[in-house]
Amino acid sequence: MTPRRWRGPIAGLVGVWALIPAPGSAQLLDADSLLNPPRPPAPINGPTTVPGADSLAPQSGAAAAPPTSLAPPAAAALPVPAPPPQPAIPPGQAMLSLSARFGPNQPLITGGLHWRVYADKPDQSGVFRLIREDRTSSPTLVVPAGGYVVVVNFGLASAAKRVQLGSEQTARNVFELAAGGARFEGRVGDSKIPSGQISFEVFHGSQFEPGDKRPVVQDVATGDLVGLPEGIYYVVSNYGDGNAVVRSDIRIQPGKLTDVTIHHRAAVITLKLVSEKGGEALANTAWSVLTPGGDVIKESIGAFPKVVLEEGDYVAIARSEGRVYNRDFKVEPGFDREIEVLAR
Repeated sequence: MTPRRWRGPIAGLVGVWALIPAPGSAQLLDADSLLNPPRPPAPINGPTTVPGADSLAPQSGAAAAPPTSLAPPAAAALPVPAPPPQPAIPPGQAMLSLSARFGPNQPLITGGLHWRVYADKPDQSGVFRLIREDRTSSPTLVVPAGGYVVVVNFGLASAAKRVQLGSEQTARNVFELAAGGARFEGRVGDSKIPSGQISFEVFHGSQFEPGDKRPVVQDVATGDLVGLPEGIYYVVSNYGDGNAVVRSDIRIQPGKLTDVTIHHRAAVITLKLVSEKGGEALANTAWSVLTPGGDVIKESIGAFPKVVLEEGDYVAIARSEGRVYNRDFKVEPGFDREIEVLAR
């Protein structure tokens, strides 16, 4: 996975936050750690096309299960045990207790958080020094008394607060993250596309908005859970390395997990150059797959090259021993097959 980015407003800290180094590459989250409540949420009853404002209409063949909560409902939560007694705070030190939730009435987030504590003033080189870092859900940190900027990341979503700690003081801070999660898979008809054959990219905003955009997260595999700030995004699904590409808009809601299923109308085609029908494939063959208009979709060399193509009409061109052969063929969704080109 490649860089994923999030930039969020920090009230009252514009000058400070601008100098704090941004988090590293965007974080793909483990679904089990996010969905690990005292009692599991109700099962999802299969993907359905997402209606209305909760998920914008896809350009071609996307479906999504109704968003489910990333945290258990309050009524299902087990009683929270009393926290253990805190040890005495050393002189000149302070205790900083941190936690996060998706909104004012939401349970605490139980996984997928990344905490950073920075000094609130730059050092002599102008850098805001990183004091502590933690990846547990609700850390309690002992730090020298003073001022700090605390930043928490949930995937690409983040929030920050400035805190002032007195000597031997205990400060408890709950951060609110307007974020949710998305998980992706691809299908052809009723068949799930194997994870190694498909990948996803996520872009901010709608696919119909003008202008060039860079992905906020790349190379997402089937089943990976991506934490995202609430809002509208579009997903680009790449099946194979041919022209089977589908784009779809989705909406991320705070505290909700959205399962997105992208439907491709494509098939896997294997090419063979043979001397006679059903014969052995000729080695060292150079291949080109073109549209009827002459656009090159795929080029390769070998006896049995495979290419994933969306439905439609194509031309296969084979070059062997200085001679050129071709054949027209049609791709039907879900109908994987061999295309033989006769060397005559």
